[in-house]
Amino acid sequence: MGVMPVQRGEIGKITFGWTSKPMIYAYMFYCVTTLLVVLVGYERIDILLNKSKRFDEYIYAIIFIVYLVPHFLIPYVGWSVAYEVCDYKNSWGTFQLNYYKITGKDLEFPYLSTLIGVISLGCLFLAVGFLLTLSVLLEGFTLYHTTGYLHIITMINMNCALWYINCRAIGNASTAVAESFKKDIDNYCADYIIKHYRILWLELSEILQRLGNAYARTYSTYSLFMMANITISLYGFTSEIVDHGIKFTFKEIGLLVDAVYCIVLLFIFCDCSHQASANIADRVQWSLMEVNLNSIDQSAIKEIQLFLVAIQMNPPKVSLRGYTVVNRELITSSIATIAIYLIVLLQFKISLVSLKG
Repeated sequence: MGVMPVQRGEIGKITFGWTSKPMIYAYMFYCVTTLLVVLVGYERIDILLNKSKRFDEYIYAIIFIVYLVPHFLIPYVGWSVAYEVCDYKNSWGTFQLNYYKITGKDLEFPYLSTLIGVISLGCLFLAVGFLLTLSVLLEGFTLYHTTGYLHIITMINMNCALWYINCRAIGNASTAVAESFKKDIDNYCADYIIKHYRILWLELSEILQRLGNAYARTYSTYSLFMMANITISLYGFTSEIVDHGIKFTFKEIGLLVDAVYCIVLLFIFCDCSHQASANIADRVQWSLMEVNLNSIDQSAIKEIQLFLVAIQMNPPKVSLRGYTVVNRELITSSIATIAIYLIVLLQFKISLVSLKG
């Protein structure tokens, strides 16, 4: 999609350059897609300002204009954070090397290549299916218009997939660290073993924090976009019910499909972050708590205490540079915010209906 034009160098290091080949491709891809977006966007704005005054067409036009916004954010949420993304990705190399030194084995990510391929194709097919569904259900959204939205919807899907894959990789790494740690301390619980794993655990926790910092712009705007789209879609759906009752027409179903689609993507984004954070702390912490303190020396006990303090003082969490913590609580707070805006908008709607009556 030309969103994150980074590349792997000769020694395996991830690099980025404003004049690199991937970046030149990104410029060209962006120019072509911008032309399509401007053409389609002009028609949507024309419908909003100059054509039919029906309420449902206003809602459709607003929704389709909102869907065009992520395209113009690509330089801000993608290219401008590429250096930070490179730092995050390169930190995995250091972690895997330290993991090998401590455990004596390579860090494995089962079926990662297959998973990436399947998810990437799934994101494309899902985008096509979503756009075709909206084209059938919503008036004024022709097959021609889908050409301007295909890369945007695919990019939105892949952003969710990218986050899932990163969180899954962190989850796999935390499981590997916990299993190796449990095995090693069961065989011989010495202070230097606990110390090495404490350092390794802190590195993994830092990787999780770097993930949030590197993609802070990307997923802050992603969350705001989802919340805005859900609010508009649900408002359009409930307004149709207020005006015509519950009939489940194509219009109502189309708006509901749009809202559900965005809700599912937002849930996946928040839930996999929550699971990644929990996996890092829980299993290692339980292994430490299960150690029989009567069977080890004082230096090992001290290292266990330091490890537990490190977990408590450095809780693994995904923070988007302090703007928000991505976990399941973000889902509930987002729903609460959407509900507040929806209630306010519906109050205006009902007031207008009462005045006309």
